[in-house]
Amino acid sequence: MKKIIVTGDDFGLALPVNEAIVEAHRNGILTAASLMVGGEFCNDAVERARQAPSLKVGLHVTLVEGTPVLSAHNVPDLVDRDGAFSTHLARSGFKFFFLPGIRKQLETEIRAQFEAFQKTGFSLDHVNAHNHMHLHPTILGLIIKVGRDYGLKAVRIPKEPPVLSWRASGHSLAGRLISSVFLSPWMALMKYTLRKAGIQYNDYLFGMTDGGSMTTDLILRFVDNLPEGVTEFCFHPATRRSIEIDKTMPQYRHEGEFTALTSSSVQQALEARGIQRIAFSDL
Repeated sequence: MKKIIVTGDDFGLALPVNEAIVEAHRNGILTAASLMVGGEFCNDAVERARQAPSLKVGLHVTLVEGTPVLSAHNVPDLVDRDGAFSTHLARSGFKFFFLPGIRKQLETEIRAQFEAFQKTGFSLDHVNAHNHMHLHPTILGLIIKVGRDYGLKAVRIPKEPPVLSWRASGHSLAGRLISSVFLSPWMALMKYTLRKAGIQYNDYLFGMTDGGSMTTDLILRFVDNLPEGVTEFCFHPATRRSIEIDKTMPQYRHEGEFTALTSSSVQQALEARGIQRIAFSDL
């Protein structure tokens, strides 16, 4: 049976993101949101989500391209001189693995983010990480370790089926195949780790290679190429541009993704094919 989880990431990053996520849930196909508890507009996101109680909310653990929940002096090896996380993902990954003492700072910050999420009062639908950093075995291990104390039951697996996603998008077959081969051992380790911990996860994900370009036409083609099982569709919608969005995602088509989420043609395609929309807590 084919089921989809439709998630809006970066909830709390900016007002246009918050607006788009809640509207796409109320009048579109979006089923879940990933909350950035350190985001500048987190409080606004929480208030909006409380007005949409059927929206499932999870934690978007942020350790790159953002700011910590803790003060900078508590996590000095995670931040720059301005108190912000690094924007260099590969460099951060090496630091997380090799730098002595950084694991304790990571654990402290991750726990602070879980604690901040718990204070919202939302049931924890899922956990993932900004820029899929939970693929990093150190980060995943800490999320599982800390998450046990906060009701962690489901984690995103960013496994994109390369051929099916290429059939839908029509470009970058070689890049998708290379990425799939490179990530396959990490995916296998991730699944093994989650199964061992008794944590649920999705089978596939669309929106990794095509992040920022999840437009209506592409979503309709993804629906036509949907594999059996549970597939997560990952979106970064917004109702308009903003300074906060353009800092890290200037080329993303946020408004186009919002349009896709609220498109009647997408809703009709899902209904015609009997594809069920769920959240991680339904697994």
